Amino acid sequence: MLGFTTVRRNDGGDTLIEVIFAITVFSFIVVTAMSLMNQGAAAAQRSLEITTVRQQMDGQAEVLRFLHESYVEAYQSGQSFDIIDGASTPAEEYYKVIQEATGRGEASKFGDPKLCTTRDLKDFILNSRTAKLITTKIQPGVFKAAPIYAQITFITGNQVLNSEGIWIEGIRSDDSADSTAPGYIDYHIRACWDVPGSNLPMNLGTIVRLYEPRA
Repeated sequence: MLGFTTVRRNDGGDTLIEVIFAITVFSFIVVTAMSLMNQGAAAAQRSLEITTVRQQMDGQAEVLRFLHESYVEAYQSGQSFDIIDGASTPAEEYYKVIQEATGRGEASKFGDPKLCTTRDLKDFILNSRTAKLITTKIQPGVFKAAPIYAQITFITGNQVLNSEGIWIEGIRSDDSADSTAPGYIDYHIRACWDVPGSNLPMNLGTIVRLYEPRA
């Protein structure tokens, strides 16, 4: 009688379907992990940008308060300032700032993409290193759209190169022309810059209210 030997195939290997399924699961995990990492990096970048821009806006607010205090200390009834003699004190600088305030009643609206690139002639910034007023009349073309995030850039030393997405709007109170009323000016310090992956720009704002001295 002849003997037959049965050869059993190894059943421990993976099928093609199992391999494809494993690769699919692994790819899904990798893509999800990379997406979470990108979101975390973007959130950290936005947080850093907001902190940096806030510091520059706070710097503008501090210069405004300094100039205002100097103006109040020097204020006298009927006092005039010579703003074309080439010399300027902090009190005179604030007098110039007052001239830029308008009575339009409200500041520009948030959320308008045009705000990042278009500035009103009355909008201004302050050189935080020299406490000097800067407008488009003083330095044409100073306002630029922010290529990265809103900031005030300097050339060398204390000279401002551009204000990229940062500006100040001075809005007078309705009763500021009344010498018997506690008139004030609201200074709206604004910042605006484009955010990658978003159709709307990032907008930040704060208000500094400074009262006008009365005789």
